[in-house]
Amino acid sequence: MAVVWRKSTYSSNGDGCVEVATGHEVLVRDTKDREAGHITVPAVAWQELLSRLN
Repeated sequence: MAVVWRKSTYSSNGDGCVEVATGHEVLVRDTKDREAGHITVPAVAWQELLSRLN
């Protein structure tokens, strides 16, 4: 399955942001260095983070 990356619509030129790809796990990477890889977060932990930020 292909990974679909998304970044914030608040990003003006795409630099200095993070991108996420969601599914059973959430992948997070830096837009300044996409080739460096990503971190993987369990979806339940990502949802907990988002709920605490609201």
